[in-house]
Amino acid sequence: MKNKKFSALFIMLSFVLCNISPCFAVENVKKNDKKYTHKVKKSRYKNDEFKYGYINIDWWKSFNDEYLTDYIIKAIQHNHDLKMASIAVDEYYQYTRIQFASELPVAGVGFSPALVKNIGVTNWSWNFVAPALVNYEADIFLKNHDKTKSAKKTYEGAIQDERASYIAVASAVGTTYLNIVKLDELIKYQEKIVELRKEIYDLMWLCNQEGTASMSDTVKANKAYVYGKSELPDLKKNRSKLLHQLAVLTGDTPEDVENLPRKTLSEIKFTGELPKEISSEVITNRPDYIKSEIMLEKAGIDVRVAKKEFLPTINLSGVVGFTAGDLGRMFSTKTALSALAAGLVLPVFTGGKRIANLRLKKSTYDRVLENYFKINQTAIQEINDALVVLNQDYTKLEQNKKHLQLEQKDFDATKSRYEQGVISKKDYYQMEENLVSVEKLVASNTSDCLINAIGLYKAAGSKI
Repeated sequence: MKNKKFSALFIMLSFVLCNISPCFAVENVKKNDKKYTHKVKKSRYKNDEFKYGYINIDWWKSFNDEYLTDYIIKAIQHNHDLKMASIAVDEYYQYTRIQFASELPVAGVGFSPALVKNIGVTNWSWNFVAPALVNYEADIFLKNHDKTKSAKKTYEGAIQDERASYIAVASAVGTTYLNIVKLDELIKYQEKIVELRKEIYDLMWLCNQEGTASMSDTVKANKAYVYGKSELPDLKKNRSKLLHQLAVLTGDTPEDVENLPRKTLSEIKFTGELPKEISSEVITNRPDYIKSEIMLEKAGIDVRVAKKEFLPTINLSGVVGFTAGDLGRMFSTKTALSALAAGLVLPVFTGGKRIANLRLKKSTYDRVLENYFKINQTAIQEINDALVVLNQDYTKLEQNKKHLQLEQKDFDATKSRYEQGVISKKDYYQMEENLVSVEKLVASNTSDCLINAIGLYKAAGSKI
């Protein structure tokens, strides 16, 4: 009987050592861990509100352009880069769950029929074993817990990468859309300039035929007309390319993009506040800055884990099972047996692996620290650059608006003189061309200021 029990116990332990039984993690999760593992998951899959929080959708509504807002929302829902960024976050979440499982005991059940021949016995006999196995690495030094914390930091960093992707795509959609609107205006004014230059050239040609204008002046008028026409294809080409880009950003195929709805520049009324100066603390909203802090914390945890690799590992194992010679007597108190085991392992020689790993983690920490300082400086630089460009372009716009007012007054006076017959029609058209050229310049400056606002939005991590 003792031999039979010994063989049954040997078979049970083989389940533990070979690890061939089906296993499951016992979810003895603490309150905080439940909050982390379930609340985060629910908030991501319940709705998409967190995505609109990423991009600060209320700021985009300050453009008062429903088409722009619709394109932003469409990109959030259908852009493939954003979908991949969200999937990457889900992957890191699962890595965190996998690592967290190492903190918990592993339990399994199994069944093993065995043909046994005991010492001193000539006959073979069947022995049936049904063990329940539990194995647990006692984390008294919190090494596995620190590894889980490290995995969580990687997950948190992935969330910041996702947020950065959403801000970048929203900025790209807004910039592309406004550049399209800008090109619409430039094409409109350029077509008007070409029309005026055609009128001037026709008048010069007639004057040349009558001998009142030189051939040189006629050729110059023709050159100006041809040059004006040559600018139109480039403007239209750039607009088509941007329309294709907008379609891809919003998850559409670039077909029939010329009919994508949009407002005119004069219809876009930006009502948001654009500061002339901004606190340096705004960099703390940037996803790259937040991630650099998270990665610095992770690197510190990894150093702590590398130090704990020098400490012993303690494993606890337990086996409870039933063994019997036939299935009918399988589950009874007489056929039950159990075993508990504990083991302590302290690596003595690993060829310098643990020392090298510790030095590696310390070097990684130093590198991550330098990256943190670099991102800090780069973030401040980008915000300052965005502010300077925005403020200077607004100053330029105000000056060009004054120029436009003066040009308008000059044209009104020219129109009055033309109606009185004081100046020629050619001079009238030339003054009108000057006015249209300044209007074109003001439209370009206005568009640039709106686009610069998006640049500041992106530099500030969507929180202006």
